[in-house]
Amino acid sequence: VAGVDDVRPFNFRTRTNMPLYATERVQRDLKNRFGYAFEENPYPGAPLLQLITIQKDTPFEIKGIVITPIEIMHGQLPVLGFRIGDFAYLTDMKTIEEEEFQKLQGVKVVVLDALQQREHHSHMTLEESVAFAQKLGASQTYLTHLSHVMGLHDEVSLLLPPRIDIAYDGLKFQV
Repeated sequence: VAGVDDVRPFNFRTRTNMPLYATERVQRDLKNRFGYAFEENPYPGAPLLQLITIQKDTPFEIKGIVITPIEIMHGQLPVLGFRIGDFAYLTDMKTIEEEEFQKLQGVKVVVLDALQQREHHSHMTLEESVAFAQKLGASQTYLTHLSHVMGLHDEVSLLLPPRIDIAYDGLKFQV
């Protein structure tokens, strides 16, 4: 949520509140971190936000698109990834319970984090991400949230099996 302040240009162009879909726990955190944006008379120029409560076990809909929350663990902190049709986005993940993994069956494209090659307490390593992708069996996996210590794109790409690639700015794909 560190980028919440960065939605101000969106607000300026649209003059509307930006909807933020979040669990109650995350909403409390947002209000603590960015209290000035949620005051009755917010600071001029504060981001305009509309909090919409979601539940970790309940799919929700945005403009007719069904989104299924997938609970994953960011170290000891439960966070949500999401499945939208045949696509899943799971970043800030270290582990996932089998029950949540089952919600991903049939996914064709998945985006996973792979922070670095050495062990990390709250993110999957490159090796863990590759193993997860292979277990899931999606047609295509893109790795994101790589740190500066991962290595160079071309060198790390040589370590990856088929259908697992490093994501990049401007990447487009169809599901």
